[in-house]
Amino acid sequence: MGTNGNAEAIEAWNTVLFEKFSRFREIVTTGLGAHGQALIARHPPRSGARVLDVGCGFGDLTTELAARVGGAGQAVGVDAAARFVDAARGEASAAGVRNATFEVRDVEREPLGGPFQHAFSRFGTMFFASPVAALRNVARALAPDGELAMVVWRRREDNPWVHLAEERVRALVAEPEEHRAVTCGPGPFSMAGADLVSDQLLAAGFRDPRFERVDLPIRIGRDLDQAVEFGMALGPAGELLRLAGAEADAKRPAVIAALRDVFAAYLRDDGVWAPSSTWVISARTPG
Repeated sequence: MGTNGNAEAIEAWNTVLFEKFSRFREIVTTGLGAHGQALIARHPPRSGARVLDVGCGFGDLTTELAARVGGAGQAVGVDAAARFVDAARGEASAAGVRNATFEVRDVEREPLGGPFQHAFSRFGTMFFASPVAALRNVARALAPDGELAMVVWRRREDNPWVHLAEERVRALVAEPEEHRAVTCGPGPFSMAGADLVSDQLLAAGFRDPRFERVDLPIRIGRDLDQAVEFGMALGPAGELLRLAGAEADAKRPAVIAALRDVFAAYLRDDGVWAPSSTWVISARTPG
């Protein structure tokens, strides 16, 4: 896979990002995962169906989909990062989940199997170097009149816990013009524009794209310290700090103070709960 345009992002997800997501797994799968629950609530798979989970990560959504479709159905999770797939396989096996399988697949380039009646994705479609190619590949894996349902972040401004953190960090740390670190791809807000994504879906062969806004509070830390650590590790602010290297290390006390100031507005007795906004997007293949 080293010659394809997605290779750098795959390397990032298989190394530094896997380690960071593992460190903050509770926040990623439970906190941010609330939007995955909203996705399934609006587009539940039918019993006995075969379903695909695109960008499955640790596989928690895949195993929930497996439970939803029952023993007569099957859920297949795919991810380009082998370490996520290995973790998902091990945990599903330990839990005795027999109708969920996991495969390493570059969704932009490699066959996904099928036919599936449903394809789902929880924040798994925003980092493709070639989103139309990836979505077209998903469409090929779906049966006629099959449904794609995915959740993606809306605008930065509607996710202030991300947007304000990035602004405050950029005021302190300059983004390097050159670096050797791998990066994750286009970034979490690449599908925030409904017009753009609608065009991408239509170009990929889907029909009837629909967008539903979902706003809900999400828990980004059990306390202020964890929320700050999370903000410094992941998201646009965390990516900037990683790429800045030594400069970021030198500014660490100021960065911590700035992020504490941002996240203090969201502190409650039971953790740090920030407002968040996503699109639940659905589309179908031709019947």
